[in-house]
Amino acid sequence: MNMRVLWPRSLAGQMALLVAIALFVAQAINFGLLLRERNQLRFEQIITPTVTRLVDAEDRLNGGIAAGHGHVRITTVNPIKPGLQRQPAVERAIAKALNEAGFHPGAVIAAIRPVHRDDNERRLGEARYAARLKRFGAVLDIAVAMPGQGWLVLRAPWPHDNSGLIWGLIAQTLVLYVIVLLPVLWIGRRISLPLRSLAGAARDFRPGGEQPLLAESGPADVREVTAAFNLLRRRVTAMLDEKDRMLGAIGHDLRTPLAALRVRIESVDDEADRARMADTIDEMNRTLDDILSLARLGRPSEPPVDVDLSALVDAVVEDFRDLGEEVSFEDGARLPMKLRPALMRRAVRNLIENAVKYGRRAAVRLDLSAEAVEIVVSDEGPGIPPERLAEVFDPFTRLETSRNRETGGIGLGLALARAIVADARGQIRLENRAGGGLDAIIVLPR
Repeated sequence: MNMRVLWPRSLAGQMALLVAIALFVAQAINFGLLLRERNQLRFEQIITPTVTRLVDAEDRLNGGIAAGHGHVRITTVNPIKPGLQRQPAVERAIAKALNEAGFHPGAVIAAIRPVHRDDNERRLGEARYAARLKRFGAVLDIAVAMPGQGWLVLRAPWPHDNSGLIWGLIAQTLVLYVIVLLPVLWIGRRISLPLRSLAGAARDFRPGGEQPLLAESGPADVREVTAAFNLLRRRVTAMLDEKDRMLGAIGHDLRTPLAALRVRIESVDDEADRARMADTIDEMNRTLDDILSLARLGRPSEPPVDVDLSALVDAVVEDFRDLGEEVSFEDGARLPMKLRPALMRRAVRNLIENAVKYGRRAAVRLDLSAEAVEIVVSDEGPGIPPERLAEVFDPFTRLETSRNRETGGIGLGLALARAIVADARGQIRLENRAGGGLDAIIVLPR
């Protein structure tokens, strides 16, 4: 399974998961250490009394006492059945301890024998000792071969499992989870909620208009980040306001001498020269309009409104028809959308204008889907080299090899169209058709 699916997206969930994993690992290590310590303690509690009893029994045998003593008895044959689970570590420890005490046994055998609650208590020994063996769940049978004397046999309780320890650690882990994870979830949520609000405000920030400041909440560090974002938003708005004022002044200062030139050319006697001058002044005005529109697009003064996209495109097409251009439109059903109508008309007009200039005629249609609307402007021109399809959207870029320089502008039409469509959360792309010609496609989300 993909770990990204299991990994929580929220900060609180990630913190809780990491703490839960850390607690689980710590408890697992703790369980291993406790189990090892318990086994070692159990080992020592068995070896020391066993060796003491065996030494005492050996001393009594050497003193001429043949009968067993306490829990130790003597037999002529090894009473431990071969099928029982032997304990080599216990055997080695008992043999070593007996050697250190001056006794040299021939063999030491230690094996675990299960004890069930329905076993005959008389066979297990006295009632209290039998109850103890049943509580532990197993008995450790030990047989020591004494050369020429037989086998010394004894038994000791042996804990059969560690279920009690396991359940205790599980209960302890659950308590730790409740005590630790609940505060972690609370702290993570206290941090994540302001951060989520900050992310939403940054994602939805649009220059222009009065926007309320984001509330500063959460821990001190998060409040500082929120305050910095509010300050940054105010600075960006102030910079854009200053830019708008500067662009307005530039537009006014440039249009005034252009208007004066337009008046002065009327005194030119040569009609051809006067027409060329007028065309130059008109081109300069259009260029100025494109530059100002592109620069001001980040702060559009026109609010989005509900418009009929089909009627909007049809109106643009009708403007070109009135100028005598060959532009067709496949009229469709009413298509209401929330757009900035003046800007969207500008984008569609730029695409149709390019199609008419470089492809002689244009065909416009609307393609609908459940998720998006496509405005497709098709021409019959030479198209664009595939490796340069993205390049033509850069400002002041012209493709002289595939576009007629005499009819071209300064290379701002597509750049302005792309900026307008991006402001509407859409995309624009160019595609060469297999049979020739180019499709300019505006994709708008429904």
